[in-house]
Amino acid sequence: MTRTFADRLLEALNRFNAAHPWDHNAHYHPWLLRQLPRRFGRALDVGCGSGDLVRLLATRADAVQGMDSDAGIVGRARESTGSRAPVTYAVAEAPHALPAGPYDVITCVAVLHHLRFADTLARFRAELAPGGTLVVVGCARAASLGDHALGLLAVPLNAAVGWARNRGGPGTRPVSMTARVRDPEMSFAEISREARRILPGARLRRRLFWRYTLVWRG
Repeated sequence: MTRTFADRLLEALNRFNAAHPWDHNAHYHPWLLRQLPRRFGRALDVGCGSGDLVRLLATRADAVQGMDSDAGIVGRARESTGSRAPVTYAVAEAPHALPAGPYDVITCVAVLHHLRFADTLARFRAELAPGGTLVVVGCARAASLGDHALGLLAVPLNAAVGWARNRGGPGTRPVSMTARVRDPEMSFAEISREARRILPGARLRRRLFWRYTLVWRG
């Protein structure tokens, strides 16, 4: 098969992106915090990884629980957090082993596509306190022309951000890029339909860098 100029350009961009990695999940942390009150009580971060978001939540919360199924990365999160912050961590699988609420805030970043979608959202709804906020940053399967166009737009932007954040030189893979990866099975349209069925009034939006967001107020 003849390779087109577009194919070669995409391969070159992919090689550049691999050499200049950056944390797509952490990119959305400032946006995520803007969805939350300035102060709140209990918070739960599902799929907390090395605890970056947990530590940010702890600057506003009375108490934060981080959970992840990877014992090694939870250990790293505990070491990085120390004992000063109002934070605890648990090695647990969502949704069946979700620590009991109620929580004023539940966050879940780039993890939901690893879990049983409907069951997990239903459990989030059950554990969220009245008036609480659920924020999801997720991954969806590209299916529509809009999905593919947004993905193509993200490729050069991803390279530009990677170059800027790595000051033009080779970068180090963020911890979030070393975790196990599963390709998302649900499209954004499927996610939107199912999410609005379980969480009436949920706000969903496609985002750059192969992400979507979901916000729901309990």
